[in-house]
Amino acid sequence: MGLFDDRIAVVTGAANGLGEATALRLAAEGATLALLDREGPALAAVCDRIAAAGGRARGFVVDVLDRAAVADVFAEIAGRLGPVDVLVNNAGGSARERNREFWCSDPEVWDYVIDLNLKSAMFCARQVVPGMRDRGRGKIVNLGSGSYNAGDADIADYVAAKGGVVGFTRSLARELAPFGVNVNAVSPSTIMTRAAERAPEVMARALANVPMRRAGRPEDIANAIAFLASAQADYITGQVLVVDGGRTFN
Repeated sequence: MGLFDDRIAVVTGAANGLGEATALRLAAEGATLALLDREGPALAAVCDRIAAAGGRARGFVVDVLDRAAVADVFAEIAGRLGPVDVLVNNAGGSARERNREFWCSDPEVWDYVIDLNLKSAMFCARQVVPGMRDRGRGKIVNLGSGSYNAGDADIADYVAAKGGVVGFTRSLARELAPFGVNVNAVSPSTIMTRAAERAPEVMARALANVPMRRAGRPEDIANAIAFLASAQADYITGQVLVVDGGRTFN
């Protein structure tokens, strides 16, 4: 018996990195997966890996910033797979090459970063919360960031957005606790993802502040997400699990 047998789980941003690792982890524990990403070929490859291992996954190519398309996808998931038991809001990221110190940053970039990290998580949650509330069960896991915990410079928009994710997590957890729905967040930092590989100097500076002296693996985050999404965490809600090798201590 797996932790997620007979459960339908949605993972956003599932085509690579943390989302891919999370999809593989949940599938290994028996979940039937609906995987969302805008990168179709990479998403199909993840679904193929899951199928080759005996799991069940269906990919949905969608941009989480397109609310109409997201609403349609969640309606399709409900029709094809059934009610969603687990939602992992993983899609997100900084503005990368458009990052600037705040004094010369672009408000249009702020909008993009906040929409991608905070509003998309809120909108995806809005698609599943009514059903979870009615059924009296469900798990939502949002992705925070160690950048919020540390207050990293030059990405004020991203830090603010992830701070919003934490606030949203706590508020929604309090709303839904009486209905048996758990809402938590995982806050990763210094994880070796595709984005980190593109910025080795930034990663080296970050690792200098990590007591464990190594970068985390996507699987480290996937394990934390799987725990919070499972029945093992039934009495945990409104919490932020920091997974950063000791970079910050709350």
